[in-house]
Amino acid sequence: MPPQQASILIVDDELSVRDSLLHWFRKDGFNVATAASATLALQALELGPFDIVLLDIKMPGMDGMELQSRIHALNPKIVVIMMTAFASVDTAVRALKQGAFDYVTKPIDPDELSHLVSRALKERRLEDENSQLKETIAELSSADFVIGESPAMHKVMEMIRQVAQTNATVMIRGESGTGKELVARTIHANSARKYFPIVPINCGALPDSLLESELFGHEKGAFTGANFRRKGRLEMADGGTLFLDEIGTITPKMQVDLLRAIETNEVMRLGGSRPVHVDFRIICATNEDLEKLVADGRFRQDLYYRINVFSIALPALRQRREDIPALARHFMGKLALEMDKRVSDISPEANQKLMAYDWPGNVRELANAIERAMVVSRTGIIRPEDLPFAVPEAPASAMPASDSLADMEKAHIAVVLGKTRWNITQAADLLQIDRATLYNKIKRYGLQRTEGGDADTSGSKPT
Repeated sequence: MPPQQASILIVDDELSVRDSLLHWFRKDGFNVATAASATLALQALELGPFDIVLLDIKMPGMDGMELQSRIHALNPKIVVIMMTAFASVDTAVRALKQGAFDYVTKPIDPDELSHLVSRALKERRLEDENSQLKETIAELSSADFVIGESPAMHKVMEMIRQVAQTNATVMIRGESGTGKELVARTIHANSARKYFPIVPINCGALPDSLLESELFGHEKGAFTGANFRRKGRLEMADGGTLFLDEIGTITPKMQVDLLRAIETNEVMRLGGSRPVHVDFRIICATNEDLEKLVADGRFRQDLYYRINVFSIALPALRQRREDIPALARHFMGKLALEMDKRVSDISPEANQKLMAYDWPGNVRELANAIERAMVVSRTGIIRPEDLPFAVPEAPASAMPASDSLADMEKAHIAVVLGKTRWNITQAADLLQIDRATLYNKIKRYGLQRTEGGDADTSGSKPT
């Protein structure tokens, strides 16, 4: 806090002390007032705010110790520095126990007192900044970062609440674009580690040699171009959370090194000779089938068990269509501020188009679609023609030959297969059946894929 913005109240029954300190601190640029007694000091404190009170202990009437208690009750943020000509250990201990910042003995050394005042103001400023930071983080922590009112998302939010306050390793599963990093950040923001950083790293975006240096850091001279020591992401996450995205892509060697770091809470920088102790929480994310990778020998079983302590499966956007309007409006409001563009609504027809689309890119694709629509919109309302995709129509060949239940089912499966371009996993999810059942129905109805990706329904009738 600069002196020009800091106010000091000097309380002493000796005129010479008040005047000398008044001129000294005014010369340093402080706003200074004086009081000759405790009663006058309390009146001054009621009239205007003060950052520091320089308070004499021995005064007629109410002494400094009692006045200090009154000041602390009035405003505990005011810094009190005691002044006394009768210093003793008991006096000092009592003053400090009552909340005094420190005390000085008379005759007062102006330089010593100035240094003490500067230190007190610096510590108060740091406390204020820390308090504001904690309030900001608390506000962010109380917000629902993950948007959605569907039963699937309510289940996800409940799982987040369950695991956030623990130190358990979390595995987040889901297709690309479903918001795995957002869930990781929400877990971190609601954890006891929220005052420390969450450090993300995309394991699939880096070659093995670079990933090793990024995770574990390196010493100067560890390899060509290593001109200085560098901390790795594991060290950067000390006290906080390390978010490992696309964990299924790391090589066997990296799996061994990562497992050791997780189990020992120690990292060895490249070129280093001594391990560095770190305290971090691991949150992983993947769109891979880790169980299959383990069965194929491409992912270590011991590492799999170590990172798969608590698993959260994120539904694809097509599996929670009721959340699409709320997500679209969220992105619209956020982007309106960033783009400084007044787009205030989404038309009912555009909402219908959003709901009818299958969103293979999930929430990420939806955000991009809304951004594009806001760029091209000329009316302040997002309309169907502003959206950068077309909703596929059912091919004529998929229309049922009769009103029988079997023909209706065959036609519906053909439409879904066409929509997903014969992606069996996506089609099974949309139909809410397992893959084996879908394969059996494809075989039963004689459905075949055409060159355009649609389902050929001209095969044999269902048996």
